[in-house]
Amino acid sequence: MHHSVSAVLLSLFLTGEGAALAQSPASTVGLSIRRVELVSDDAQPAVEVAVSPGLSTVFLFDSEVSREGLMLEGRERFAMVDAGLTTLRLIPSEKISAGERLKLTVRFQDGAAPASATFVLVAHPARSEAQVEVYRRKRSVETYQEEVRQARIEAEKCREENERLRGERGAPDGLTGLISTKVLSGRGVDFRDVTKDVTQGPAGAAASHTVNAYRAARRVAVEVALMSRGNDQPWTAVGATLRGKANEELKVLQVWQSGPVAPGSDTQRVVVEAEAASEAPQGSFTLKLWDADGRRTVTLGNVTFP
Repeated sequence: MHHSVSAVLLSLFLTGEGAALAQSPASTVGLSIRRVELVSDDAQPAVEVAVSPGLSTVFLFDSEVSREGLMLEGRERFAMVDAGLTTLRLIPSEKISAGERLKLTVRFQDGAAPASATFVLVAHPARSEAQVEVYRRKRSVETYQEEVRQARIEAEKCREENERLRGERGAPDGLTGLISTKVLSGRGVDFRDVTKDVTQGPAGAAASHTVNAYRAARRVAVEVALMSRGNDQPWTAVGATLRGKANEELKVLQVWQSGPVAPGSDTQRVVVEAEAASEAPQGSFTLKLWDADGRRTVTLGNVTFP
């Protein structure tokens, strides 16, 4: 179902016309494979590792570790702590708070230096480092070659992203811009009011009033009208994720908010725009929004696209 009014509205959202705030989601580095090399003296600083509720972080060690020597601060905040001889899998629960910093110490069995390794687990509302490889001995040439290969892949992704941004920056505003960048690609914009279907997580920083979903040829967008829960501090979304039931994640391109959500203020609109595959995203997604320090979030479940 195509709506010309929806196309005009979406063009306003994506170009940011009349926006009080225009922001891009905060980036988090090192979300795939992280490699840590330990030194043999006590000068090794604690390595920070991003973790997130419901997402798995796996540590791989090149030396056997002691299960009895594992020390994890705030262990009750984790839904899973699975320690093997050379692996450690952690899944934080919803009890962990964004921005919380928990100390993790592992001890090696052979008694050689370094005898232990210390990490600081930093809780993020939606981002985690999936795999952390910890090297106590000298790394092989193959691991360096793999690291170079991954760096080249990331550099190519950055190059493609820069080309996309330059192309869109040079495009005209409004509906003409959507046509010129092939966001519409002859199909228009599909619209769906999903307010009644969406569920909201408890203790959110703001309450949702209405939720609308949009889909074009190459983009999807979620528009959320938010109102204050009576908190004293104004709230502004700076980052977002759209994650499916199979843990697949859409690439968020930008987060736009009409103004801070604050007591006594009008309802404010937040629009999250993401890339869509050639086919429409299937199933329901969970939208998570967070503010600058990541401590106050808004989580909406069962978001579906037309």
